[in-house]
Amino acid sequence: MEQLTVGKILCLGRNYSEHAREMNSEIPATPVVFMKPSTAIIRSGDDILFPAVSRCMHHEVELVVAIGTLCKNAPRATAYDFVSGYGVGLDMTLRDLQSEAKKKGEPWTVAKGFDTSAPLSEILPKTQIPDPHNLVLRCTVNGKVKQEGNTRDMIFRIDEIVSYLSCIFTLEPGDLIFTGTPEGVGEVKPGDHIEAELVGHTSIHHSVRAK
Repeated sequence: MEQLTVGKILCLGRNYSEHAREMNSEIPATPVVFMKPSTAIIRSGDDILFPAVSRCMHHEVELVVAIGTLCKNAPRATAYDFVSGYGVGLDMTLRDLQSEAKKKGEPWTVAKGFDTSAPLSEILPKTQIPDPHNLVLRCTVNGKVKQEGNTRDMIFRIDEIVSYLSCIFTLEPGDLIFTGTPEGVGEVKPGDHIEAELVGHTSIHHSVRAK
């Protein structure tokens, strides 16, 4: 298991059809990409801080891909060569601010990139995950299952994501890719306890508190 030094964090939106539908959004023809700063990362047991600028925070459980080798303009056929491992993460989202930004055509940076918005597990070496497209993701809030999905349902698979991103950004060791969330996203409040699992492999747990 690896506790890596995090570089840039690239994230996909709407990479599961059912999640796109629950958000009343179109299924994308190309990856929807946004970024989080490295300061968004927290580790299991750390608190998720609910910023005072928002009234609505949502959980989004995701498979996280870690880049291990410098990668630029990678073809899909060799994309997995640049992956060092996998983990589970949460893309915490200030949904009210994101919705307002969407209406105005503005960036999602505040809604997605605030401090503690990217809880992250340890990174498991890719040799421990023989098929990253057959993994169960689960998120519970206060012991109740809110999200459960399988990475086989991704619209854009990992090799396609890595290839696509590497043609736009130079991917460096320590960079992370949050690959999108399945359906079932929902609201959390201060005092709630969240657990996110890559079932059978690793998990993280966090309490939410007001900042």
